[in-house]
Amino acid sequence: MNDLEALNPLSPKGALEALLLVSSDPVSASTLAQALDITPGEAASLLAELKVEYEEANRGFQLREVAGGWRLFTHPAYHDQVEAYVLSWDTQRLSQAALETLAVIAYHQPVTREAVKGIRGVNSDGVISSLVDKGLVREVGRDAQRGQAILYGTTNAFLEKFGLRSTRDLPDLEQFAPDEQSRQFIRERLSGRSIASTLEETEEDLDEERELIDAPLDSAGAGVDADTDDEDADGDLMIVGDATDDFDDER
Repeated sequence: MNDLEALNPLSPKGALEALLLVSSDPVSASTLAQALDITPGEAASLLAELKVEYEEANRGFQLREVAGGWRLFTHPAYHDQVEAYVLSWDTQRLSQAALETLAVIAYHQPVTREAVKGIRGVNSDGVISSLVDKGLVREVGRDAQRGQAILYGTTNAFLEKFGLRSTRDLPDLEQFAPDEQSRQFIRERLSGRSIASTLEETEEDLDEERELIDAPLDSAGAGVDADTDDEDADGDLMIVGDATDDFDDER
């Protein structure tokens, strides 16, 4: 089909196009059907026809089913021109940190800030707040097992902007792994157990650091650098090593 079909002004298909043009969010077939006084099945059939017609005519726009509804999108071939023309946050690329954090939340949701930190290895609080402000992430509940920590998940806006009908349409990360070891690592990271184990490992590392800090010095001063300042039990600065020898020489 090289040309779009000429529609009768009273055609429900033309009315569907008009409604889609003024809709800023995905609209379900049942909602459109109610507005046009037709059955949901008729609306769904007409929407599918329009989708095919636009694709075959290779128009500058497309009709896609995303986030539980239908919406018109610009054609990916014209992304650069649209990005240069429309100056808003949603046409600007997300930072690497934002993409990583968004991916962790998308694949692990619902997930806490601490869990995101455990997986990424860095504090992600600021990035998560930014994603919430952008409408891509939202609070979905509280984790009773971790002090009522806030749980985060993705939004319908996330599904819409990434062209997904639901989170079940997220790509399988294993297909991007270069080898079996990487695939196994991804499987472990995406399992429910992996988040808990990561947090446990982090807590164990902190416990080990606390033990090293709190460990008393032996009689020979083992573990103390010869030229390092330290504090005694009362918090007073004590000088050890070469500095003590110099003090004795002055006396």
